[in-house]
Amino acid sequence: MAASAEVRFLSGLDEIAAQDWDALRPDDNPFLAHAFLAGLERHGCIRAELGWLPWHAVLLDAGRAVAAAPCYLKDNSHGEFVFDWSWAEAYQRHGLDYYPKLLVAVPYSPVTGPRLLGAPAQRQVLLRALSQACGRYGLSSAHVNFVAEDSAADFAADTWLPRHDWQFHWHNRGYRDFDDFLAALKPKKRKNLRQERARVAAQGVSLETLHGDELDDADWHFVHACYKETFAEKGNYPALTEAFLRHLGQAMPRNLVVFLARQHGERVAMALCLRSHGTLYGRYWGCTREIPGLHFEACYYQGLDYCLREGLQRFEPGAQGEHKIARGFLPTPTRSFHYIAQPPFREAIRRALQTEELHWQHNGAYFRAQSPYADDDSGAGA
Repeated sequence: MAASAEVRFLSGLDEIAAQDWDALRPDDNPFLAHAFLAGLERHGCIRAELGWLPWHAVLLDAGRAVAAAPCYLKDNSHGEFVFDWSWAEAYQRHGLDYYPKLLVAVPYSPVTGPRLLGAPAQRQVLLRALSQACGRYGLSSAHVNFVAEDSAADFAADTWLPRHDWQFHWHNRGYRDFDDFLAALKPKKRKNLRQERARVAAQGVSLETLHGDELDDADWHFVHACYKETFAEKGNYPALTEAFLRHLGQAMPRNLVVFLARQHGERVAMALCLRSHGTLYGRYWGCTREIPGLHFEACYYQGLDYCLREGLQRFEPGAQGEHKIARGFLPTPTRSFHYIAQPPFREAIRRALQTEELHWQHNGAYFRAQSPYADDDSGAGA
C-alpha cells in the first residue's frame, strides 16, 4: 500500500462503481452487495429525515479502492438492533450531544457479516480513520455492528469496546429432509412441530416459494402491504419502500425469497427472506388475518424446508426470539464494537459492558440448556 493511500468518505454508494465495491466483498453476503446498499439510498429508505446520512469509508491506493466500509452518520439509534439509548441519555444528562454518531452497519438488518472490506492491514487503516473522524468532525462515537466472528481480532480492546448479544440460528447437520431433521429432536419437541404444521394445513392454508423474479405486481403490492402493517402494529416506521423491494427482485432476483401463504386461494400472509450461497436470512413477516400457527410455518418451517431442498447450511431467522429454540434454532453469539471518543464516558461504558457481559454469559447458559435436540451437541450453535 502506497504512502499516498487515503480514506475518503462518500455521501452515497453510487459514488463508487458497483463492480469496484463488490470486488471487495469477501463472500456473497447479499446485504453487502452494492445493489442492496445503493438501492436503500436510491429508493428512499435511507434519508436525513429518518436519521441516516450515507458516509461510506473507502480506502484508495493510487486511485483504486482497496478497502471500504458501509458507514452512516446517525441522528438517532433507530434501525440498528444494538441498543445504545441509555448511552445517549447519559450524554444528555451531562449536557453533551451523543448524536451525530458514526455507524458501520447494514441499515435495518441485524445480520452478522463482514463490515470492514479489505485485507487485515487495510482494515486497520479504516479503523484508524473511523476513530480519527470522531475527533475531526465532533462525533461522540463510532460503532461497528454485527461483526463476523473471524473479524473480531481487528478491534483493539483498549480502543474498541466489545459488546455481545444472542440470536438463534439453525445449522444443517447433514439432514436429508425435514423428517430427518425432526428425527434429531426430542420426542415431545418433534410431536409439537408436527402438530403445528398440521394445524396450519387443516385451516386450508397452502404456501408457495417465490424468488424475486417470480412475483407479479399483485404479489409485490401484497408483500409490501403486509410489511407495513406489521410495523404499524408495533408502532414502528416502515422504512423500506415498495420500490426498494421491487428493486431487489430485479437486481438480486435469486437472492430474494418469499414464502407466500394463501387460504382457500386468497393471499393471507408472507415471509420475506434473503439468501446467500449457504445461508437463508429471515427478515420480514406480515399477515392480513390471524391464523393459529401460520407465523411459525411461514417464518421458520418453510425456511427450514427451503434450506434442506437447496442445500443451504444455515438459517438466521432474525433478531431475538427465545421461542425459536423449541423449533431447532440454537443460541449463537453476535458481537459489536464501540469507540467512545470521550475518555470518561469510555470508561463508564466499559464498566457497564463488563456487567452486561456477565448477564449475557448467564443467559447463554440458560439458552443452551433448553436445546430441543435429543443429542445436545447435534444442533449446537456457533
